[in-house]
Amino acid sequence: MGKIFDSAVAALDGLLFDGMTIVAGGFGLCGIPEKLIAAIHDSGVKDLTLVSNNAGVDGFGLGVLLESRQVKKVLASYVGENKEFERQYLAGELDLEFAPQGTLAERIRAGGAGIAGFYTRTGVGTKIAEGKEHKDFDGETYILERGIVADLAIVHAWQSDPYGNLVYRKTARNFNPNAATAGRVTVAEVEHLVDAGSLDPDGIHTPSVYVQRVVLGHDFEKRIEQRTVRQREAV
Repeated sequence: MGKIFDSAVAALDGLLFDGMTIVAGGFGLCGIPEKLIAAIHDSGVKDLTLVSNNAGVDGFGLGVLLESRQVKKVLASYVGENKEFERQYLAGELDLEFAPQGTLAERIRAGGAGIAGFYTRTGVGTKIAEGKEHKDFDGETYILERGIVADLAIVHAWQSDPYGNLVYRKTARNFNPNAATAGRVTVAEVEHLVDAGSLDPDGIHTPSVYVQRVVLGHDFEKRIEQRTVRQREAV
């Protein structure tokens, strides 16, 4: 069976259901699977649990799923750019689980590696540690964090060959490679499809064994949350 699909809608066909958990790659708005997110929005699937570095922004990224009230829970490390997220959370309409960024990355990686849990010192003595198992190693206290395995992983890659070997570009390598391993099914949207054998095997970031479906995207927005520039000095 071929892995290449004609559209994001086709690539997600048969995979979506109410109450599912979705892990999404991307760092802020960089390298997010924006076409797949839009297709999830249009599907109307609801009661989603989203696992991501961030919650998108108002009107873009995962933020569109919050605005349409398709999300019941978010597990993230940063949510500071989304007013609708803030409103829903403060109103008690949205469940939130915060995780330190490194811990979140490792929980996703661990799930993809088949590791049920791991101990870390990060969060000891804070609210992050409440309700979690504590254990001492070499005189230091650690807490148990669980690996994450999602029903679906959605990622954005720069290149893919027909088999689904993926290459990410620059900041998009944050979270996308880990996320790609942590779904029971992984769908990748890509900017370029290349011929089989054209990728350097040593340069492949996600091997094809992790990827079940691939869709070629077009006209990506690639927004920036906060554009900061300095004034040019007069010449």
